[in-house]
Amino acid sequence: MWAGNHVVFLQWWHFTRFTEPLKETASVSSNMATPERGRCAFFVQKKKRFCKMVAGKGKKYCGEHATMEEDGGGSRRIICPLDPKHTVTEDRLQKHLKKCNSREKPKPVYFAENINAGSADGHEMLKQVTAHLRTELESLLDKLKTAIKGLQCDIEDSVLSHPALHDELNNPKNGDSAHKHLKQQSSILGHLEELGLLGRGRCFVEFGAGRGKLSHWIHEALKTCEDLKRNDDLQLLLVERCSTRFKVDGKHQDVGVQFERLQVDIQHLDLSKVPLLQEKKLPLVGVGKHLCGAATDLALRCLLETPGLTEEDEPPHKCFRPSEPSEPRPGDDPESAPASSRSDAGSGPVLGLAVALCCHHRCEWRHYTGKQFFLQRGLGAPEFSAFCRMSSWATCGLRPTNQDCPQQDSTNQRGDGEEHEPAEEDDAMNGFLSAAEREQVGHLCKQLIDSGRCHFLKMKGYSSKLTRYIGSDVTLENILLTAVPLTPPPLPD
Repeated sequence: MWAGNHVVFLQWWHFTRFTEPLKETASVSSNMATPERGRCAFFVQKKKRFCKMVAGKGKKYCGEHATMEEDGGGSRRIICPLDPKHTVTEDRLQKHLKKCNSREKPKPVYFAENINAGSADGHEMLKQVTAHLRTELESLLDKLKTAIKGLQCDIEDSVLSHPALHDELNNPKNGDSAHKHLKQQSSILGHLEELGLLGRGRCFVEFGAGRGKLSHWIHEALKTCEDLKRNDDLQLLLVERCSTRFKVDGKHQDVGVQFERLQVDIQHLDLSKVPLLQEKKLPLVGVGKHLCGAATDLALRCLLETPGLTEEDEPPHKCFRPSEPSEPRPGDDPESAPASSRSDAGSGPVLGLAVALCCHHRCEWRHYTGKQFFLQRGLGAPEFSAFCRMSSWATCGLRPTNQDCPQQDSTNQRGDGEEHEPAEEDDAMNGFLSAAEREQVGHLCKQLIDSGRCHFLKMKGYSSKLTRYIGSDVTLENILLTAVPLTPPPLPD
């Protein structure tokens, strides 16, 4: 009985919540200026104007505000069960559910749930550690200083550029925001070229592609490449979990160049089953700007972990053997076992990667690739959680109490215009650590987390490096993670 009454109450609440305020607003606006001819007569109080939607023939209101019609306007409109952001007429609900953009779609062949998520060892359910007590914070700082000892703390400044973006960088029509993104893209391309990764006969996989601007400039850089003229094998695979507007990859129709976009979370992407990669099995190059938080770890697993590898499987051979192989020791994290050759799994080997990092406070212990690195230093999930939150001090300090902190960078793995949310912190430490000290601690936390990723790459047979690829005046998230195999594979003729 209670359940039935509860459902009736919810229905009544939804109806009154969305219809009564509309009627009240309409009555308030009855004495105001009339709407344009043929337009909806509903007055939008928030915007202080009438709705600009076209009303149907003989109707006073548009379809979205049809509930305002005195006679009901036919079948009443209800909230879509799949997405509350839009409504649908009640008599067309079943037909709408079959074509609604929010409906569950069939999974693509390359979807493998949680294939890149990492092992669920129970630590992922731990609550976030809040370092609000002074003694607790002091203990964490001591652990951080101990863990950072022996690591290369001086990150090299290397701001490069590529001639493919020269004209666009000097285009006066570009505003400050566009200019900042172009500088970053130019430097990433410069690093790809310096590492020998920018060339023919390979597939570039852009993780967190957004609009696909980075892939666009990679394509532009290789347009006039002599090597490309001799061999037209070039693939660009754009991975993005969200539907994105104003995509640029759809504009490229060059012969011999294949663009493909996969709308899937990196966590569930099995590269070995992507049809585009199965065709020619070209070597892979991973790129990204910026890969937010755990997305970086998911991308590393997606590129370098063997699809379907379990603890019971015998560890396969390495993709590229380093000059001094390092075998996993008893008790080591099984996730650090060497990966198999991608050519056996349905796609080519991995030539390298260049990924701009950001938002370390969004990292998660389950997905993190540097677990073994942390465990070797006597650290675990609780310390990792705390260091992730403290890493936000490097870019935003304690907001809003800290007024002298710089603004958060607005670039994101899901698109160039989406802001990154800073980690939420209380102000209990305000006065215990100065803004400069918090910033320094934040940088150390970031570096420790990234060092774990470099350790993961080393275990996979890659030489990795952290570089400050752009100035802090362009973006505060200005660290680029690059990696190439210690023993380069043979390139196609």
